[in-house]
Amino acid sequence: MLRFWLLATTIPPPGLCYAGVRTMTTSQRSNLLVVGSVAIDWIITPKAERAESVGGSATYFAMAASFFTPVRLVGVVGSDFPEQTTNDLRNAGVDLRGLEVIEGGKTFRWKGRYHDNMNDRTTLETHLNVFESFAPKLPADYADSEYLFLANIQPSLQQQVREQMKKPVLVGMDTMNLWIEIARGDLAKVLNGIDVLTINDEEARQLSGKDNLVKAAQEILKMGPHSLVIKRGEHGALLFERDGDIFAAPALPLEDVVDPTGAGDSFAGGFMGYLAGQGTAVAGPVLRTAMICGSVMASFCVEGFSYDRLRELTIDQVQDRFDRFAHLTDFSRANLK
Repeated sequence: MLRFWLLATTIPPPGLCYAGVRTMTTSQRSNLLVVGSVAIDWIITPKAERAESVGGSATYFAMAASFFTPVRLVGVVGSDFPEQTTNDLRNAGVDLRGLEVIEGGKTFRWKGRYHDNMNDRTTLETHLNVFESFAPKLPADYADSEYLFLANIQPSLQQQVREQMKKPVLVGMDTMNLWIEIARGDLAKVLNGIDVLTINDEEARQLSGKDNLVKAAQEILKMGPHSLVIKRGEHGALLFERDGDIFAAPALPLEDVVDPTGAGDSFAGGFMGYLAGQGTAVAGPVLRTAMICGSVMASFCVEGFSYDRLRELTIDQVQDRFDRFAHLTDFSRANLK
């Protein structure tokens, strides 16, 4: 079945989407810190099922971002967490000194079933386990990270991390409908101190109280962020900036979607990873290209369970898909007067 997943495209000059860590030395790249969940999922789709599928926002984010810049990860797992995954993350260049392992504890687990359209899902089981008492512990040098992404965790914990940072160049964050509903006060504090917020269209409407996404974005940008990315699943993504600039990123046709679980987190990883890899002032053109790099990584993610596709990717494949996006909307301007 033909589907479209979080895929953005525009007409940038070729060669903008470098798979940074694997083509340039660490000293040439900015450090990107992600704080979020690391989990073991049980995924059921209309076509297949995997009972032990490693997931979590920080896992997907780190694997995707590692193609563009060095990544530092802060999270917590139990002793049941697979050693293969920690090896995969380290092999991708991810610094795991901030990953706390609770001996005898069990990793956060989630079980869900996707509906036939692969857009909607039903949560069947949630076991927070060691994640229930998660208190982010940053190694001392992590506070010097130039770029920070606060993945989907409690807003109070996001704020604690934000306050430990020294002078990050850019701070991004994600949230979810639960925190919008039960922790709006804490969420407002975090939003007031970040640069970029990435949420889906349903969350944007809930947070703003507006049904129209343009009006919703205007309200959310008043809360603190300079830029807002609204992810729209199979309909692409929208970028809103405080100066009124809007970028609409269409989706790329995909013939088959295996597991959409980590699409949004992979998008955020590619998006923030590209910005950190560039290490330049964050302006409209850079943000637009970052949208495309995020879309590249999301498109690969949904082609397999867990982070399987991200693990096996090569730099050439990442660049080829980026170029494919550029070709998708390449058109000549017409004088219609």
